Amino acid sequence: MAFIAENLAPIMFAALIIVLLLGYPVAFALAFVGFFFGFIGIELGLLPATLFQAIPDRIFGQMSNETLLAIPFFTFMGLILEKSGMAEDLLDTIGQLFGPVRGGIAFAVIFVGAILAATTGVVAASVISMGLISLPIMLRYGYDRKVAAGTIAASGTLAQIIPPSLVLIVLADQLGRSVGDMYKGALVPGLMLVAAYALYIIVTSIISPTKVPALPLEARTLRGTKLLLKVITSLVPPLVLIFLVLGTIFLGIATPTEGGAMGAVGALALALANRKLNFGLIQQSLHATAKLSSFVLLILLGARVFSLTFYGVNGHVWVEHLMTSIPGGEIGFLIVANLLVFFLAFFLDYFELAFIIIPLLAPVADALGIDLIWFGVMLAVNMQTSFMHPPFGFSLFFLRSVAPTRAYKDRITGQTIQPVTSSQIYLGAIPYLFIQLTMVVIIIAFPGIVMHYKSGAKVADPSSVHINVPMPSAGTDADPFANPFSAPGNSAPSFGKPATP
Repeated sequence: MAFIAENLAPIMFAALIIVLLLGYPVAFALAFVGFFFGFIGIELGLLPATLFQAIPDRIFGQMSNETLLAIPFFTFMGLILEKSGMAEDLLDTIGQLFGPVRGGIAFAVIFVGAILAATTGVVAASVISMGLISLPIMLRYGYDRKVAAGTIAASGTLAQIIPPSLVLIVLADQLGRSVGDMYKGALVPGLMLVAAYALYIIVTSIISPTKVPALPLEARTLRGTKLLLKVITSLVPPLVLIFLVLGTIFLGIATPTEGGAMGAVGALALALANRKLNFGLIQQSLHATAKLSSFVLLILLGARVFSLTFYGVNGHVWVEHLMTSIPGGEIGFLIVANLLVFFLAFFLDYFELAFIIIPLLAPVADALGIDLIWFGVMLAVNMQTSFMHPPFGFSLFFLRSVAPTRAYKDRITGQTIQPVTSSQIYLGAIPYLFIQLTMVVIIIAFPGIVMHYKSGAKVADPSSVHINVPMPSAGTDADPFANPFSAPGNSAPSFGKPATP
């Protein structure tokens, strides 16, 4: 019992990992471990008997968090756009635009993935949409199956790092930082990932041009003025919506929650303009939004129960001592933190990592003087790999669910198309996995690509700060406890002078 009392924090953390690996739902696993070890701590006298009386206050405090309102707004916006056919129009238009170029459809998938990421913020919607629409075209015209599958799976994960990502909202909440700053910091790394994906396709088209052939002439049905008109009608509306949502947030006109609400209204307007808005579409989108939002909040509430007990047994102190004792100081901590997140991503998804690991690492990073926005963006890129490697690579699962599992006859060419195997999907994801890890290294080596979010921020000059405290007038019977400087013999300091930093 003495050993358990002295090591309750590491035992509690190890127990959580074991319960999660057994396959229990994350929210219930977090709450169970929190309650179980909370009762043990109370019995051992390590925690007060009134510990769990703090839970209602923590729950209501979380439910009143306005920042999390952005999650259902952005989710609803993405689902409306995905179900209204915008992704299909974009892929068709940009595919025709890049058709004459080797790897043109792959470029279209990458760029449409970036646009969908900036309008939907939902990985599942992006991967499934592009898998249903572009994968048959890529197979029809002779694309290498590994390249096609990897490109679709990786492009869908851009929805995690390009604003308005749901993961960035959760990370900002867990780090105690502004969602707007997190969006600004993540924008450049997200665009660099898009460029890196495109560069990989360019290199592939040079080394192995047969793997990414251009569209044949008969497949390029849109040319000249028809093509230009299609580009304008399909590309301009989502770009306008992106500007309205992200532009107003970056310019400080709207908060992320207000931007999400405006985006939801804009998505409804676009669906109405495309004559796709109906009661069934709204009902399906609201149902899916409620499910995802409830899923996130339930995990968050379970994490609150876990953290209450974990912090009560000084678990955060144990983690801080463990991480700060790593050789190499700040660099050593960053290497270990990234390795920890990368390997846990084999078993935990991005929300689980955000709610379990980030609250433990953030205080250590803050104590080491690491900027938490930069730290959060770096880990967000790292957590992106959780979509791309087995056994729980959700992006791979989403693509597997829509990729053909048996041979079929193509309706355009009449040829028999062979199925896409799971091994081809996994092997195709490996190059993009290395690209994502390389981006983590680049962020560590060149922090300015994230730290630009501070440019233009208003910094208060300490010499201009004045603190004025009203003093009692002469002859009044002042309460000495209300103003300690009014007691006899005390002289009030000169607060009107500029304060020193």
